[in-house]
Amino acid sequence: MKKLVVSGLMALIIVAASVGVAQAQKESSKSKKDVIYVAAEQATFSPSPTAAGVSMAVLWGDPNKGPHGTFTKFAPGYDAGMHTHTSDVWLVVIKGAYLYKDDEGEKRVGPGDFLRVPGGHKHWSGGDKAEGALFYQEGSGKFDLIPAK
Repeated sequence: MKKLVVSGLMALIIVAASVGVAQAQKESSKSKKDVIYVAAEQATFSPSPTAAGVSMAVLWGDPNKGPHGTFTKFAPGYDAGMHTHTSDVWLVVIKGAYLYKDDEGEKRVGPGDFLRVPGGHKHWSGGDKAEGALFYQEGSGKFDLIPAK
């Protein structure tokens, strides 16, 4: 009788463990496909540890490791200097203006405007002197800012 009870308990533990693993796998794959909604006004922004005047709210991915999407703020008058990024960067301005310059000229990227900067492309960027800039940004890889020589 004791052997039957122990065997039954072992079977129950094995079933519970396998259900737990299956549920964890389901949750893991589900989270990669969930709808993501974040209102810019309620997003939690963190100051950049390397660029004073820049703050980001990560919406998906990890800008320190790979592909990502963020809300990014430039303080009024922010100046990133001439630089490149290793990966492509896409952005859509929500508020204020993202200022952009390259060898082709200058652009004032305002609310509703889109800009794609290919990885390795030398450019300057900054925030409007009065309003700064709030924009949605995606990167195809880890985010970096490499000062131009």
